Amino acid sequence: MPTPGETAKSAPTPADGASPASAPATPLLRTGRIHISARQRGADITALVRLALHLPQVLLSAAVVLATACTVEALGGPPWWLGFAGWALSGLLLFHRPCERVIARRLFGLRYPTPKEAPTLRAVWREVTARAGVDGAAYQLWVEESPELNAMATAGHIVGVTSHSLSSLPPPQLAGVLAHELGHQVRGHAWATLLVLWYALPGRLAARLLWRLAKRTDRMSAGATLITAIVIGAVVIALVTATYGLILFPLITPYLAAAVSRRSELRADDHAADLGFAAELMAVLGDESEREPVQRPERRSLGSADEPVLTRLLDSHPDIHTRLHHLQARLERRR
Repeated sequence: MPTPGETAKSAPTPADGASPASAPATPLLRTGRIHISARQRGADITALVRLALHLPQVLLSAAVVLATACTVEALGGPPWWLGFAGWALSGLLLFHRPCERVIARRLFGLRYPTPKEAPTLRAVWREVTARAGVDGAAYQLWVEESPELNAMATAGHIVGVTSHSLSSLPPPQLAGVLAHELGHQVRGHAWATLLVLWYALPGRLAARLLWRLAKRTDRMSAGATLITAIVIGAVVIALVTATYGLILFPLITPYLAAAVSRRSELRADDHAADLGFAAELMAVLGDESEREPVQRPERRSLGSADEPVLTRLLDSHPDIHTRLHHLQARLERRR
């Protein structure tokens, strides 16, 4: 029976054209009643750590935006606080549905499912969200035209899957992949990543501009080179002093962020396993592990011994064998 704060809904029947395949232990498309939780999403420790790791970059971006706003005001533009406040509040637009759709199309190259794809995709998604106690209608399903076996959780309410995954995976295995992506959404991984990318953007653009100026010093006269070096040095010293050295933290942030990203992938696997899709997700990973050396022999397996250590430390995903071992341990614990 539903716990306090939950409401019961009747489970929808499969859409026309959907094939009601069965998972190994329980039928994929069930009938009866499901419980929709009042809490649709949150933020686990990996999402919070990701935000904390990129705080120096966000502070750098704030300094860049503030300096730009003050310069515009000095040139006769609007007050500095107006531009700064606009940037600070702009992150809210990332969760505005029309803006999410623009991000999905322009940034990630996603499209709406075709009439042939939609029934199966929606039927499988209903089963995944029903097991999770989540309102599936709160999310939008998109498709990436790609020959890769992949899926993604992006923006505030968007779950995408490649056309190859949709056409080649049987419904139980597709459900395992979508359950993994739902884990990214409900645990806060997707929105945390998006906010970090957005609010760190001005600082990255400023750093890229300074780097380009530094690369052009060989084309400048001796006097211009000296002035440029003095300006860049003064800016770096000012930022180091103002941030108590935190401005140097981004030098190791990519490695720490990659480690957190790998952990968040394992937590999303845990979410899929807790919903009963461990075996299905393991089947997908196992097939991909066997197929990748054949389809892409030039690509070394993740975590292989001949791969440079620093490259492995920058991998955003754990190697497949680690994920399989983690899922197997989770499956045995549930038994």
